[in-house]
Amino acid sequence: MLDDDDDDLQIRAFLEKHDSTSNEFQGSNLSDPNLSWLPQVLKEFILPAGFPGSVSDDYLQYMLLQFPTNVTGWICHTLVTSSLLKAVGVGSFSGTAAAASAAAIRWVSKDGIGAVGRLFIGGRFGNLFDDDPKQWRMYADFIGSAGSIFDLTTQVYPAYFLPLASLGNLAKAVARGLKDPSFRVIQNHFAISGNLGEVSAKEEVWEVTAQLLGLSLGIVILDTPGLVKSYPMLVSTWASMRLLHLWLRYLSLSALQFNTINLKRARMLVQSHILQSRVPGCIDCNRDENILLWQRFIKPRIIFGVPMEEMLGSGRSTSMNS
Repeated sequence: MLDDDDDDLQIRAFLEKHDSTSNEFQGSNLSDPNLSWLPQVLKEFILPAGFPGSVSDDYLQYMLLQFPTNVTGWICHTLVTSSLLKAVGVGSFSGTAAAASAAAIRWVSKDGIGAVGRLFIGGRFGNLFDDDPKQWRMYADFIGSAGSIFDLTTQVYPAYFLPLASLGNLAKAVARGLKDPSFRVIQNHFAISGNLGEVSAKEEVWEVTAQLLGLSLGIVILDTPGLVKSYPMLVSTWASMRLLHLWLRYLSLSALQFNTINLKRARMLVQSHILQSRVPGCIDCNRDENILLWQRFIKPRIIFGVPMEEMLGSGRSTSMNS
């Protein structure tokens, strides 16, 4: 009986200690100075439970920069869609069944061709994203921008809608094939408490809010007198928004602070140790990391030798032949 009482006391003491720790943890979240202006209901809606302790330190800065990035992206999407619809005949025909069927066939065909891009990226380059997700996420936006250029030209050359739209969709499918795996790595980086599902769900809240705002602003832009009928004005507006989108994307990715060592950061550590006799920390490495440049063009070059297994295997085969 005494042993049972002692066990109960120990369990009760543990639970009380755990509850007090949880209350202190939640209290620290409520007093977070960066979000003191947000109502508690809104905090719970857009942020993971236990914020900021349940996510990495760079989570909030990334999401705040990611939001306007997504807004500008959806504005660009709205402008590009208007060109595609005009190219397939929406607004030009009287609405006959034949015109609608032809437009649907052309639209579905370009989607099917574009799907090949995602299939190729996932099967061939799946091992690239864990090492440098920031670089590949940025490259995805560059490739997606190139695809949008093909979409915009369909309004000028509607007779070539299928090849132009297919090239555009192929490029955007490749971009999506680079974007999705890269962002999964970024989400996993945020989820330091094993709360990947909640981090993903809250990211959807930010994304959908940005989508609704971006689509609304895009509609307002398209309703601007003179813009719909002026193709040069449409292109210049899209180009301005796209450049802003790319700049915001770069800022959001630069805010990330990975505490792992990839080849880029390894080069920085080696170079700093040799030239300056010091080893930079995590913040310095991420701040100085070149997101845009591919690692094979970065110096100093790190070349790995032949694996030990191959070297021993070749040695054994040579001795056997002799």
